[in-house]
Amino acid sequence: MSTHIVPGTLPEEARLRLQRRTVAALMLTQVVGGIGMGAMLAVGALIALELTGSDTWSGMATTMITLGAAVFALPLASLAARRGRRPGLTLGWALGAVGGLVVIAATVSGLFPLFLLGMVLIGAGTATNLQARHAAADLASDRSRGRDLSIVVWATTVGSVLGPNLIAPGGRVAALLGLPELLGPVVFTTTGFVLGALLTFALLRPDPLLTAARAAASADPAAEAPAELPVSAVLRAVAASPGALLAVVGIVSGHTVMVAVMTMTPVHMSHHGAALTVIGLTISLHIAGMYAFSPVVGWLSDRLGRVPVLLAGQAVLLVATAVAGTAGHDETRVTVGLVLLGLGWSFSLVSGTALLAGSLEVGVRTRAQGVSDLLMNLGGAAAGGLSGVVLAQAGFGGLNLFAALFTVPVFVLALRAVRTGR
Repeated sequence: MSTHIVPGTLPEEARLRLQRRTVAALMLTQVVGGIGMGAMLAVGALIALELTGSDTWSGMATTMITLGAAVFALPLASLAARRGRRPGLTLGWALGAVGGLVVIAATVSGLFPLFLLGMVLIGAGTATNLQARHAAADLASDRSRGRDLSIVVWATTVGSVLGPNLIAPGGRVAALLGLPELLGPVVFTTTGFVLGALLTFALLRPDPLLTAARAAASADPAAEAPAELPVSAVLRAVAASPGALLAVVGIVSGHTVMVAVMTMTPVHMSHHGAALTVIGLTISLHIAGMYAFSPVVGWLSDRLGRVPVLLAGQAVLLVATAVAGTAGHDETRVTVGLVLLGLGWSFSLVSGTALLAGSLEVGVRTRAQGVSDLLMNLGGAAAGGLSGVVLAQAGFGGLNLFAALFTVPVFVLALRAVRTGR
């Protein structure tokens, strides 16, 4: 059963207590899982480059992670709809840990296809990290939904910023284990995902989605449980709601722009002689931009409205691509552009998620969240896959221009909604 709590069906004090416990548990798992994500983002493209010797193929590392997140988004959301958030999130973290082991084995043996398979499995960890924000909204009230989900997004900051800076200590760990230097951060990735699975299984009790479902059922005992909706029905429901459609397109746009530029930034900086520590710092600051300000973004979303904040995020993305795309060899300007890129992503994701949750009927909401995550990761996978080709043909400036084009549909939809009064 996929539903959200119906106001008034659970005593307010009990709801607040359960919500605080849920948010605290999700925050802790996001910290350790974020270490796994951040560490992998810093070295994935570099490992692929070492295995293949090709800029074009190096982009496939992040592409496979994003594709994996897309592949696992709907199954994990469907499992949550049937069994609750706890089983879905636990399984996602566990699959990500298996992916880390596969990447280590593939890199040691020099098998690039196996490496790509491992990156797909690591994508399950990314999908889980994204779906945690939906769990934070299950018991949230309409007035605080943006704030609550943004706090969980923010918790990823600690691990994700720390992760890329583990390249140097990771190298020492790899040496102790007899592994290549770049596999040290992958060891941290695997460990972080294992801890994420264990903490989710132990702490996410009572399950927020099941609690919300029971409260809704007690409010209306005669109501039937929502049927298992096919993807086509979910897409029709999203298309019929101007708010939901704008939310999904905004989320997909923000993620696509971010992945397209971020994927090739380590390769671009490496070609211009940047040290690994500088590359790691740039990616960690980018990730800080993605997560660190999300509570402020959530507050703005609740106070100013989800649509204005969503459009502001698209504008920030345009500025980010302009700064990074014209940076040339200037490492400082590249870093500033990457920080703005992360901030624009945060505006788009937080406001879009809150807008989506408030725009659909209860019965379709959980599966629509899964479809949204599926589409955003497919967009990111496509952009990541093309980014290496675009970088090789048009340079880093051309890549940023290419990425900026994905904001256009959001502004077109918003303009159409204004013209039609919707």
